[in-house]
Amino acid sequence: MKTDMTLFEDYQIRRVYDEEVEIWWFSVIDIVQVLTQQSDYKAARNYWKVLKNRLNKEGSQLVTNCNQLKLPAADGKKYLTDVATAETLLRLVQSVPSPKAEPIKLWLAKVGYERMQEMADPAMSLNRARETWQKHGRSEKWIQQCVIRLFGIAGLFLNDE
Repeated sequence: MKTDMTLFEDYQIRRVYDEEVEIWWFSVIDIVQVLTQQSDYKAARNYWKVLKNRLNKEGSQLVTNCNQLKLPAADGKKYLTDVATAETLLRLVQSVPSPKAEPIKLWLAKVGYERMQEMADPAMSLNRARETWQKHGRSEKWIQQCVIRLFGIAGLFLNDE
């Protein structure tokens, strides 16, 4: 599984890509933080805790469809965090009254669309990786070395076929 960050407006959203089943898992608390427009992570976490209890009492499947994965926190350590697929998050967004609900829905749809494009054209994945590495301050030399390694790995797979 590959963990990274993506941006929605000024908010960082932690996410994990499960290559085996080809699904993105997004941090529920990060999405709730956007929806509630909280600058404080703890306030968003408390909101999710209360909402999760309410949804459980109502018998909602939303909470059941959430998993827990270890994601990096602000202190650099990894903690179990509630995560959900885009499909589950789209339903969760409907449970939170927010002016950000529609933009989040559009953003999730865009993420899914981009993934489908990358499956059709793997070069797009490589370009996205380059942009991400640049945003994280990696040098051009470091990026080029990664690209060369990736092409080497891809060549191994192509030779096996």
